[in-house]
Amino acid sequence: MYLTAGLHRSVQKHPNKTATVTGARRQTFAQLAQRVAQTAGALQALGLQPGERLSVLAQNSDRMMELLLAGWWAGLVVNPINTRWSAAEVSYALRDCAASALAVDDALWPVAQALQPDLPALRQRLFMGQGTTPEGYQTLEDRVQQAAPVEDVRSAPDTLAAIVYTGGTTGFPKGVMLSHGNFWASLVGRMAEVPNPPEFVTLLTSPMFHVAGLGRMLGQTIVGGTCVTVPVFQPTAVIEKMAEENVSDLVIVPSMLQMLLEAPGFNPQQLPRLQRILWGAAPITVPLLKRAMAMFPAVEFIHAYGMTETAASVSVLRLSHAPEFLNSERIRSAGQAGLSAEIRIADAQGQEVPRGTPGEILIRGPMVMQGYWGRADDSQHALREGWLHTGDGGTMDEAGYLYVIDRIKDMVITGGENVYPAEVENVLCSHPAVQACAVIGVPHEKWGEAVHAVVVLRAGAQATAAELDAHCRSQIGGYKCPKSFEFRNQLPLTAAGKVQKTELRKSVAENAENAANAANAAKAVP
Repeated sequence: MYLTAGLHRSVQKHPNKTATVTGARRQTFAQLAQRVAQTAGALQALGLQPGERLSVLAQNSDRMMELLLAGWWAGLVVNPINTRWSAAEVSYALRDCAASALAVDDALWPVAQALQPDLPALRQRLFMGQGTTPEGYQTLEDRVQQAAPVEDVRSAPDTLAAIVYTGGTTGFPKGVMLSHGNFWASLVGRMAEVPNPPEFVTLLTSPMFHVAGLGRMLGQTIVGGTCVTVPVFQPTAVIEKMAEENVSDLVIVPSMLQMLLEAPGFNPQQLPRLQRILWGAAPITVPLLKRAMAMFPAVEFIHAYGMTETAASVSVLRLSHAPEFLNSERIRSAGQAGLSAEIRIADAQGQEVPRGTPGEILIRGPMVMQGYWGRADDSQHALREGWLHTGDGGTMDEAGYLYVIDRIKDMVITGGENVYPAEVENVLCSHPAVQACAVIGVPHEKWGEAVHAVVVLRAGAQATAAELDAHCRSQIGGYKCPKSFEFRNQLPLTAAGKVQKTELRKSVAENAENAANAANAAKAVP
């Protein structure tokens, strides 16, 4: 199938139903389809041909939805760009995928202004914002109004649909190539297990440059559900918008969920229509999960596990509010393999390990990416013998439930022992004074690496390193406990809400170097 098929279906079934809400602007599915066909006509009139790359640097909005759908309608490959990237990173992506066109909104215009000049493939620059059009750009809305609607090209399933760059939290971004069929398999597999009623009103909190946000938008388009957009995640504004639009469905990452629960004056009764919260993209601590479930006893909680390379989720766990479930080990699970996925836990040679044994999570199925754009070696390394090697560590129990331990490259090896940061973070976050934390490895002369914890305390709370150390030692082995603690006001997060451990390691290393230099300078003073 092709990614605009859902829009055709929804126009046929629900032409007058609200499709999008952005601020005070609302449109039906019939109006959305007309806008998409007309925008696709504008793109074709600009000379863009099927297979060329259309990059979009914009916050979530109905106009961004229209442009992404129009790109597919016209047969283009869309490249939604991370809105938290610097101009240098955006320039890298534009060069890497040889984008023919770039569309920018008001909020991201300052980044676009600073783009590097060596972008020879970039023929068209479009401004999606309001007001005066910047020099060198064309106003997208003017082009749309002048264009005639065109027929949908209805791309084949194996046609490349999107190049979505990895977040760059662990190194240089790679462009993940996802086909129309990849997205469709992921969406339908998920919806077969987690029903998506057309009456659901979804708030798109996850940015659409992330497969979670992109997939949720497409899911709503397929069933005829309503998408409400907010430009950025701001807890108070999100709560107000959810209440105003009677939002029933929320896809979120754990850091966003925590910010919602801790918003000043927040009361769950403000959201009486909320029926479901689905989270993924990063580990959640059990204390945070239990707290959220206690605050929303009538809301269904679902954990989805997946990645950019699988066009979103490959497994889901529908949680129970029953005490026996909440107090069981299964609350930590990411569920069983989805209906369109195979999952295996394997050793370094790719051989399946016995149940309960840690290893790397491998995935096979029609949702797995075509590869990394322009990176044959990386593609070959990731896609071996029919399996995607995820780089995630995990285990699987006898019933086939998956437990994600952590990113293998984030694992700390101290004195020859493997320590998974997520396990330590879970213990630290069970301390009542801890709001958030991140655990990394730092160089150590004796042990090779030592476990280091960066901790954010709750407002008004106090805790010392000695207290946190004692708390950890009461629950996990001594070799897993942090050897050093650092207290900060906040953790560095990506736009998708993940902790940027690369940035954290860099800043911790810089702090250590500065401290060493200061100590040496002090010694040198006579």
